[in-house]
Amino acid sequence: MKTSLLCHSLLLALGLSASATALAQHDHSQHATQADKPKQTAADPHAGHAGHGDHAQMDHSQMHHDAMDHSGMDHGDMEHGSTDTREPDVDHSKMDHAGMDHESMDHSAHAASDMPREPIPALTDADRAAAFPVLHTHDMSHGQSIHSLVLFNRLEAWDADPGSGQAWEAQAWVGGDINRLWLRSEGERQRGSTESSNLEVLYGRSVSPWWDVVTGIRHDFTPGTSQTWAAFGVQGMAPYKFEVSATAYLGESAQVAAEVEVEYELLLTNRLILQPLVGLSFNSKDDPSRHVGSGLGKVEAGLRLRYELSNRRFAPYVGVTHERVFGRTADFHRAQGEGVRDTRLVAGIRFWF
Repeated sequence: MKTSLLCHSLLLALGLSASATALAQHDHSQHATQADKPKQTAADPHAGHAGHGDHAQMDHSQMHHDAMDHSGMDHGDMEHGSTDTREPDVDHSKMDHAGMDHESMDHSAHAASDMPREPIPALTDADRAAAFPVLHTHDMSHGQSIHSLVLFNRLEAWDADPGSGQAWEAQAWVGGDINRLWLRSEGERQRGSTESSNLEVLYGRSVSPWWDVVTGIRHDFTPGTSQTWAAFGVQGMAPYKFEVSATAYLGESAQVAAEVEVEYELLLTNRLILQPLVGLSFNSKDDPSRHVGSGLGKVEAGLRLRYELSNRRFAPYVGVTHERVFGRTADFHRAQGEGVRDTRLVAGIRFWF
């Protein structure tokens, strides 16, 4: 009996000893396994993703980004400013636009941008009437103020083959915008004697913004015996800024004469002005005392270049003039031993005040 108990005790002790040895070996194998694992460094945040492969070869088009929760992402650390969103530079000069079908392109966006933000209303007849009102003669009168002007259009001299000479043409007026008193005079001197001179006193009334009607008297001092005429005419500015003066005269013994003069001013610069002039005279009857015949009597053409000084009141000029007489007037000149044509180089001054 004692021998049986002793055997059982010995077997139990051997079993416990074997179990303790097995447990100790298992613990040492676990520590060896943990020690053999490589350590991960904090400097490589993607070390744990080594097994996920190369992201450059991943097909992101197949990924469902709608299911991703971006609310948990920290966008504060992202450098959005470094992202270059500019379009790449495109050299349009090397593009072939000949093959492009511009008619099929949708230009509606560009057309909309060209339109004004506030549409411009259509022009009406009322707008035109307000912009260009009809001018009436009574509207041209600005009060009862009186003005005046004296103009020496030509005061010149020359030294030609028959001899030196001088000539003048002047006009003056005083009055308002509608009614004015006009004075006009012209004459010529040669070889120390007055060849011709006259004075006109006229009443002028404005009949349009550009034209005046004049009527009055004219008195010829020379040549021959003095003579007085009744005068009636028009003066003003024709289209394209031609200054026109046309006057008819009724003299003694039913003598009728007419003179027409046209001038133009061409601005070469602000102060340098070229002034062409053409004048014609007609007579209904022969007048031997004044060396004037019937029909077209004289044609005068001139070209003068003047320079207006700083105040524009004085303008010296140089020019050339040509005169020719015709018909019966030419016969009277030949009978007196005078030529029928004359060309002169002139110099003078134009001034007003």
